[in-house]
Amino acid sequence: MKKNVKEETLRTRAKALVEALKEVYPDAACALEYDGDPWRLLVMGRLSAQCTDARVNIVCRELFRVYPDCSAMADADLPTLEKLIYSCGVYRMKAANIRDFSRMIRDDFGGTVPDTMEELLLLPGVGRKIANLILGDVYHKPAIVADTHCIRISGRLGLADSKDPVRVEKALVPIVPPEESSDFCHRLVWFGREWCMARSPRCKECPLAAKDLCSGIAGNEND
Repeated sequence: MKKNVKEETLRTRAKALVEALKEVYPDAACALEYDGDPWRLLVMGRLSAQCTDARVNIVCRELFRVYPDCSAMADADLPTLEKLIYSCGVYRMKAANIRDFSRMIRDDFGGTVPDTMEELLLLPGVGRKIANLILGDVYHKPAIVADTHCIRISGRLGLADSKDPVRVEKALVPIVPPEESSDFCHRLVWFGREWCMARSPRCKECPLAAKDLCSGIAGNEND
């Protein structure tokens, strides 16, 4: 009974936060500029590990000029690919993953990016975070992208008590409305960049604090 009451309380809180963030960010756009192409989003999602979305957007302008589609990337020259993505960090592993999963998509999935968690996790270098990004943005399925912003802010707002991405995902799934989950995560990214930064969050000006949806815990962390 206590668990049900707690979950219902969290569900009510999560719904209020969803609506509040909608007011702040009416358009919940993905920060990665993938032009609606599922394969490009997959590539960019892999490159974004330990790298900023802004850097990935810059790098991919030239990358997609050289390798414009899945088939071209599947036949990529690895040293050339590594050079193109060098500034994204961990470039050797990322290059191998991108080439290899492009081959799998071309040869095993008929050139179409899979639309299930199980199949997406078969792709080299693709974990739950990237898979959820694809499921939510491309296939419009319920999806929680537990990135660093989502993990940090969910903790600060009292929605999840963990720094483990899988645990945070599992904590948010039952309390965030499924149809809002993907956009909610995008809004958390923008909110984390503009208001609730890891260091020096703007607690006194925060639009969530003004609605009594945050107690200023972020600011207290830095005291």
